[in-house]
Amino acid sequence: MRKPSPWIAAELFLAVAASVAAQDTNTPHLEKQGTAMQLVVDGKPFLILAGEIHNSSSSNLDYMKPIWPRLAEIPLNTVLTPISWELIEPSEGKYDFTLVDGLLQQARQNKVHMVFLWLASWKNGMSSYAPLWVKQDTRRFPRVVEDGNEVEILSTLGTATRDADAKGFAAVMHHLREVDGQEHTVLMMQVENEVGVLGDTRDHSAAANKAFGSAIPHELTAYLEQHRSTLYPELRELWEGNGAKTAGTWTEVFGNTPGADEIFMAWNYGRYVNHVAAAGKAEYPLPMYVNTWLAYEDANPGTYPSGGPQPRVIDIWKAAGSAIDIYAPDIYQTNF
Repeated sequence: MRKPSPWIAAELFLAVAASVAAQDTNTPHLEKQGTAMQLVVDGKPFLILAGEIHNSSSSNLDYMKPIWPRLAEIPLNTVLTPISWELIEPSEGKYDFTLVDGLLQQARQNKVHMVFLWLASWKNGMSSYAPLWVKQDTRRFPRVVEDGNEVEILSTLGTATRDADAKGFAAVMHHLREVDGQEHTVLMMQVENEVGVLGDTRDHSAAANKAFGSAIPHELTAYLEQHRSTLYPELRELWEGNGAKTAGTWTEVFGNTPGADEIFMAWNYGRYVNHVAAAGKAEYPLPMYVNTWLAYEDANPGTYPSGGPQPRVIDIWKAAGSAIDIYAPDIYQTNF
């Protein structure tokens, strides 16, 4: 969600993960029909015609009042609606679903569905939507380090951060199952928003440096070997150009390159976000998707969020977990 039109932006769902977990057929879910993957709602295929509102618009029900009539002028059946971790869990372990319930009520009154955007650990690469109790405790919830300085980006290596985010998201999904498990106003969930490190190719915190200097996970090399023939060409070229090794550190396997840094970050973001998504699905298995700020051609990682599910590292994300159902590019090029 970046640089939308004055008040609303279209979102395209273009890339669907190959595998979809079996779900309760009464819950909105993805179902393969021939070569197509369909969203099924109340037993019927559902084509989302969606608009996305500004980040702050859904932070207050009064802000939404003038927006609903404007949405009604557009042939939409779904509204992509941000909800933030900081407003839902202002104090650790204490949840306030007043805003969520109000948005559900307003959507039903206007006869539209919603897709909630969980703005939590990251939004546009930064961590501005995390709760204050997370922002203030940099020891428990560590930051990314760039050029020797901490920046306002939560590190993917922070296990406590990941678990707190997952716990908050699970609470949201549990609540949605209770209040919307029959009406199905909410069709799916976006987990985080445009994740990745901005300003550098990777996190240089002590924990990240230690992980980067360690052996790459066996799960990743096993995936690369198993899917070698279908890997994204740029990833395959980088891996094979360094000997297609199946063991070693990140630089030994992928070279001392910005590409190796981006792959390292993609693995760690993929593991983190899949953990959060899986925690939510355990409570209420709506389809889950992530979006990505697409890089311009020849752009270096860090000028766009390094580690997000770019095409060149989409295989790394798939290797990192299976809780993400859809990978959605954010397309802002005017000539698309």
